[in-house]
Amino acid sequence: MPNTLQGNKNITVFYHIIAILVVSIWGATLVNTKVVIGGGMRPEEVFLARYIIAYLAMWTLSFKKLWSNNLKDELLMVACGILGGSLYFIPENFAVEVGSVNDISFILCTSPIFTMFFAILFCKEKLTKPLALGTLIALAGVAFIIFGGNSTSSTVTNRVLGDALALLSTGCFGAYCLLLRPLGEKYGAAFLTRKMFFYGALTSFPLFIYKPWTFPLGHFLTDLPVTFNLLFLGLIASFFCFGAWSFVTEKLGAVKTANYNYLSPICTVIISAIFLGEQMTIEAGIGSVLILLGVSLANKKPKNKDVIAE
Repeated sequence: MPNTLQGNKNITVFYHIIAILVVSIWGATLVNTKVVIGGGMRPEEVFLARYIIAYLAMWTLSFKKLWSNNLKDELLMVACGILGGSLYFIPENFAVEVGSVNDISFILCTSPIFTMFFAILFCKEKLTKPLALGTLIALAGVAFIIFGGNSTSSTVTNRVLGDALALLSTGCFGAYCLLLRPLGEKYGAAFLTRKMFFYGALTSFPLFIYKPWTFPLGHFLTDLPVTFNLLFLGLIASFFCFGAWSFVTEKLGAVKTANYNYLSPICTVIISAIFLGEQMTIEAGIGSVLILLGVSLANKKPKNKDVIAE
């Protein structure tokens, strides 16, 4: 029995490590996206190219099963493609284009708040004291960063627009994390992720009817920074990370997994300072400490007496 318990504990730790790795990579993607957009691609073009790459890669792992078991599940996967794909990334990419990646990253990490809210509202998720207190502490860290100001933000108007678009994205991702839970109990991560890529790309097509693709395809062979950053976005940040995220969401639960999004901005701040020159401020340092503390507390295993709402 002790060996079994130890084995289960080790497996759970492994799931948490995967979640941390995924959000760390996602923290870097804002910088990758900024580089690609700076190379001449429009935000919606970056998204579509990224998802096509990810879909083709995922097809190599999941190609036998084409459809879900029933229409309801298929419609849920359409919703996942929209919430976790087109309606999440396209506004995010536009936000990156006009604003500071540091500001945006700290707004995006608030998606666990939306996940927790939706879970309590629609799924009767238990609200525990560690989760509530940890969320409040992490949010305080986020507020400390945003309201502390960032000298690298372009203009006030751009910052407000970027923040609004980022807030739209994070609400969508919070709902996406919640929808993954029932689907993850029925389908494998590879199949689920492939469907999400497909519907995410498909639902972005109306944008290209309004404004057709303009980026020259030949530049993928000559502009290596754009090519390499786009491959990273498609193969690592999408193909690997979304599959891994579906897997750990199934194992750890939507709310607990989503709380790891608070770690993503820390990685963004470090990488943006190196590659974009967006220096980490004192406010960012204090906020990062609060975020780490909040995530640690929110993921603490609750006791029965810690439940404050169901």
